[in-house]
Amino acid sequence: MGIRERLSGNESIALAMKQINPDVVAAFPITPSTEIPQYFSQFVANGKVDTEFVPVESEHSAMSACIGAQAAGARTMTATSANGLALMWEMLYIASAMKLPITMACVNRALSGPLNIHNDHSDSMGARDSGWIQIYSETNQEAYDNFIQGVRIGEHKSVQLPVMICQDGFITSHAVENIELMEDDEVKDFVGKYDPEHYLLNEKEPIAVGPLSLPSHTFEQKREQAQSMINAKKVILEVAKDFYKLTGRRYGLFEAYKLEDAELGIVVINSTAGTAKAVVDELREEGIKAGLLKIRVFRPFPADEIADALKNLKALAVMDKAESLSGVGGPLAAEIKSALYGKAHDMPVVNYIYGLGGRDVKTDDIKKVYDDLMEIMKKGSVKDTYRYLGLKE
Repeated sequence: MGIRERLSGNESIALAMKQINPDVVAAFPITPSTEIPQYFSQFVANGKVDTEFVPVESEHSAMSACIGAQAAGARTMTATSANGLALMWEMLYIASAMKLPITMACVNRALSGPLNIHNDHSDSMGARDSGWIQIYSETNQEAYDNFIQGVRIGEHKSVQLPVMICQDGFITSHAVENIELMEDDEVKDFVGKYDPEHYLLNEKEPIAVGPLSLPSHTFEQKREQAQSMINAKKVILEVAKDFYKLTGRRYGLFEAYKLEDAELGIVVINSTAGTAKAVVDELREEGIKAGLLKIRVFRPFPADEIADALKNLKALAVMDKAESLSGVGGPLAAEIKSALYGKAHDMPVVNYIYGLGGRDVKTDDIKKVYDDLMEIMKKGSVKDTYRYLGLKE
């Protein structure tokens, strides 16, 4: 029986960390993720966990400490946002290259400049090719559930990669929602004991971590990293299946909402999915066959599965809460279009950049996207595929 509670997204993550009881947490405060290590440090101070809490002088140092701890054989966690994630940049690549399954809560916030503390996805999208598994969360419940699953995913013997659990800054991180928690012993049993095969403090197997790699080896190391990311897709589904048996809450690589017979569809990430679902429900009552696909797993990118879910649509909109500054659209749209090529490459696809710097997206905004899609469906084609939603121009 789950525990009914009312918690913010940040509290939910901190509580998940408490229930897991990691060996090490190293963190530096940055809005809007500051509350996660703040709440967790209280659990440390009150003796609720056995964790070694390491307050550091910067986010670069936080990830460096996480790398050292995880390489030594300790289950390690952290949290950050925006500029903090950017300051970790060098170390993100090192963590993944060293195959260290660190779990990080990324509370999405606009990446400077200009300086902005509100939500968009420019931070985690910028890190999309750093070798971290990325899982996104629509609600506080999903953030909690994803974090617990993320630990097991990253530590799986065929994966051994760091995992980034993302949620929208302030929108879910600070908003209080009803949530169903697992019992402490259920969480501990689910994630299991961390039992690394190779680690620095193993006196029976002296190893080096992070040595110089020359052209004779680097290519093969990167290929092995890539294989771990490929393996992660199957592991994510296996872990989700076990989680469903335990909690009754079902997760996949994405959520297909009323897509079975849909003619018009949108692809969206994180909390905006809740707003979009309300619009889909309204349109369905009007007899309009609308649907949506909410991305849960962005890395590894489930291209074949997404293409299969979207291939029967007559018009599609991809909504990016990040601007890649490529001149042709956002990062999610590029991935979706690539996935559809050769399977539904004649489908009209339009990309909307929206919500940058925390700009509100309302049901009226989502309705406009579906209105545009209806026009596109009638014409059977689209010219201006790169658009902005809610821009004052």
